[in-house]
Amino acid sequence: MRHDPAVPSPSGSVQVRQRFVTVHGHQRAYRLAGPLPGTAPAVLLVHGVGDSSRTWKDVLPLLGVTRTIIAPDLLGHGASDKPRADYSVGGFANGMRDLLLLLGVERVTVVGQSLGGGIAQQFAYQYPELCERLVLVASGGLGSDVTPLLRLAALPGAGPVIRVSALPPVRLPLVVAASLAAWCGLLDVTDVDEAAHVMRALREKSTRTAFLRTLRSVIDVRGQTVSSADRLYLAATLPTLLVWGARDPVLPVAHARATMAILPGARLEILPRAGHQPHRSDPERFVRVLEDFLDTTTAATYDEGLWRRTLAAGAATA
Repeated sequence: MRHDPAVPSPSGSVQVRQRFVTVHGHQRAYRLAGPLPGTAPAVLLVHGVGDSSRTWKDVLPLLGVTRTIIAPDLLGHGASDKPRADYSVGGFANGMRDLLLLLGVERVTVVGQSLGGGIAQQFAYQYPELCERLVLVASGGLGSDVTPLLRLAALPGAGPVIRVSALPPVRLPLVVAASLAAWCGLLDVTDVDEAAHVMRALREKSTRTAFLRTLRSVIDVRGQTVSSADRLYLAATLPTLLVWGARDPVLPVAHARATMAILPGARLEILPRAGHQPHRSDPERFVRVLEDFLDTTTAATYDEGLWRRTLAAGAATA
């Protein structure tokens, strides 16, 4: 395990460190804020497709005052290795379990944005004994609808088009056009910044290959192919928070409202001016909402008998 120098936070009070650990022969990068793992309640932050732990940079130092905050780069993303490997939602959930085990973290509140929300749901489903709370931020896996751009990117043969689009002569005019749309109020500027960051990263073949394998594991031309709708009832006893931007152009806020019908005990926070990155559009408000949720809910405890009874009841009513 390699430890990089600490990176001072904007406030200077909490440091964010980038670290590396080898899992199954592949290097995994992650950012760490707050007390050392195993010494304080832990929160796991999972980013979306094509992104990295960079997306959490504004909230990491704010959250890490009393809690251990772990923000990994998923396999195939950011500074983590990009091998020929399993890029399914289940595979990513396994990777989160293995990372926590190596860090000595027994239980976490798992927070996932976009694809990371789907991974968070899968993690809670596969490893309920490890999951204290679930926070879904503009989350995938809650319905079939998704932006047509991602549907097109998942099509066979889209790789060469993505490669050309990532080149500066094509990418820069696209970013300028999107920035103008943001200036006119049609898009959230943080969504434009995030898209530009992802497009720059896609210039590298290994990153592009991992991106396409990940995308095609959850999306096809008809929309999202992975949904937790049939199993979400199992989270009825798990404290759950949904955070969404009212102007999300990627995943509709209607998904969050539909989820509330399945999990009436969950909380929903909609940020009126935010898009697909509410944690970046208004990091201070996001942190206030998340900390209030953490402070006012009791961590779930896994009861195998209750899980079995809930599963049986769900099968009987299906």
